[in-house]
Amino acid sequence: MDHAAYRTAERLEWQLGDPELRDTVFSHTNCLALDEREEFPAEICARLEELGLHEYYVPAEHGGRLQSYEQLLQIMRTVARRDLTVAIGHGKTYLGGVCVWVSGTDEQARRLGVAIRAGLPVSLGLTERAHGSDLLAGEVCAEPDADGGFLVSGEKWLINNATRGSLLSVLSRTDPAGGPRSFSVLLVDKRELPAESYRHLDKVRTHGIRGADISGIAFDRAPVPADAVVGALGGGLETVLKALQLTRTMCAALSLGAADHALALGLDFARTRTLYGRTLVELPQARRTLAESTADVLTDEALSLIAARLVHVAPAELSVSAAVTKYLVPTRTEGVISALTRLLGARAFLKGVYADGRFQKVDRDHRIVGLFDGNTLVNLNSLVSQFRSLARGHRRGSGDVTGAVRAYRLAEPLPPLAPERLSLVARHGSGVIASLPGSVEQLRRAAAEDPALKPALAAAERLLPLVDQVHEEMAGHQDAVTEVPPAAFEAARRYALCFAAAGCVGLWVHTRAEAERGGTAELWQHALWLRAALSRLLTQLGLPDADDAEALDAVLDTALALRDAGRLVSLLPLSLQPPSLQPPSHTSDRAVHAAGHHALEAIEEAS
Repeated sequence: MDHAAYRTAERLEWQLGDPELRDTVFSHTNCLALDEREEFPAEICARLEELGLHEYYVPAEHGGRLQSYEQLLQIMRTVARRDLTVAIGHGKTYLGGVCVWVSGTDEQARRLGVAIRAGLPVSLGLTERAHGSDLLAGEVCAEPDADGGFLVSGEKWLINNATRGSLLSVLSRTDPAGGPRSFSVLLVDKRELPAESYRHLDKVRTHGIRGADISGIAFDRAPVPADAVVGALGGGLETVLKALQLTRTMCAALSLGAADHALALGLDFARTRTLYGRTLVELPQARRTLAESTADVLTDEALSLIAARLVHVAPAELSVSAAVTKYLVPTRTEGVISALTRLLGARAFLKGVYADGRFQKVDRDHRIVGLFDGNTLVNLNSLVSQFRSLARGHRRGSGDVTGAVRAYRLAEPLPPLAPERLSLVARHGSGVIASLPGSVEQLRRAAAEDPALKPALAAAERLLPLVDQVHEEMAGHQDAVTEVPPAAFEAARRYALCFAAAGCVGLWVHTRAEAERGGTAELWQHALWLRAALSRLLTQLGLPDADDAEALDAVLDTALALRDAGRLVSLLPLSLQPPSLQPPSHTSDRAVHAAGHHALEAIEEAS
């Protein structure tokens, strides 16, 4: 299957050069050295901008190249696979601009698009030292001034690129009365502020992503014009919550990249490390760890693909899919890294021993991803707050099934994002959950023709009553608002696993015809990856005898073969090196030598 979003990411990978070579700008050696010095990766970010990566932070309708969030997911996954510090430090500009893409005027979006394409970094100022994720408690205030604008005062802290950024989207209290309608987003341009009206707070030393600009900014009656208000005055909280649906979905790219890196290190280590006269990969316990880790990475990839496509085809339900994705993918990636840590033993923690200590850096760096854009409890609580509509929708069988099916069909083109369709609550339930009976029925018909599909069908059929049970649990906690009991969070966790499982069944059913003819056909044939994914998810849901050791073992063998072939361990074919390491063709040569931001454009055209 030749998938356009993968092809763009593949060519970006080639364009960045071999990360194993020391003279490559974006090499593992360079990233480790920058981390050791706690230095911002300025040279690497400059290389990304030469390739025009920053243009993908601007929607096409505002002058950029962002046409598909699926494409952005794969591009940022490519960067994160090499180094999370770079992905977080450079990708912050998208986060800084997203409020404007969601609620800004056409003129605001045009101006911001011009600024980003010119290379100006943008940041998002939400959190404050005393309040963390409690946005309603924010104290940064914007008082009206005599010119119709605002005077901004207060401090935003633990802000990525607060110092390096030229523009900041700042959530500010514009009404002292308090309440949800008392906040507005202001697009603050530091270049236009008097020097005495703001100061940067010191960079915070962090355990991971050491080189990132995690700092803060303090305003002292900083004058901001009236046209800096993004969206309606008093609509800032709604704008931010809708924008976070997009950024939480895109955070999956960071976790996927980290998982790719960690899994590759684990597979390579197991192939070379010997115990008792055999390599680790030949030992049953080590094989099991690698197989489960591989299955989890593929499952998370499937969920992330679906979630990125749902941005376009079911935006009214993004409050659900974004929370599920932001909770599950970082959490499960932490589980993969933890399991591989046990496999590597002491070498997982040491520098300069195995792979120059890259594993310990991936481990440290990824721990921050679960905190971005709402931590685990914030995202689970977001699901709890929607229990009433989700339970009601499940009883009625409602939800955007058409949108879910379009998300599953990877070969189907995506429409542009319609930000006006974003909603704080999925009022009619989830199309992904509602699509499950239809997906299982299609799998049942396929299994009638191909007996090799019966194990996958048996697993999928076990999911149906489990989904009903989970929604009954949710209905029992649908009135939990302020005092949320632990059982409600557990129901939300189980719902997220059911959502992922339903999505996996739908993705396989609706894309397998094309994928079974592609470079990762072995994973798709006989529903191999689906069996492995459902085995892991159903086990985590507490079902007895859900383990499918045969599928897990076969998935590991396929992953090792992909690794040997120089491909990413993935559901879709992505080569990590140009074909045969030969000089590129005429078209690719144009991409390699194109100057400035036109380089990545040429790469995209080549796909």
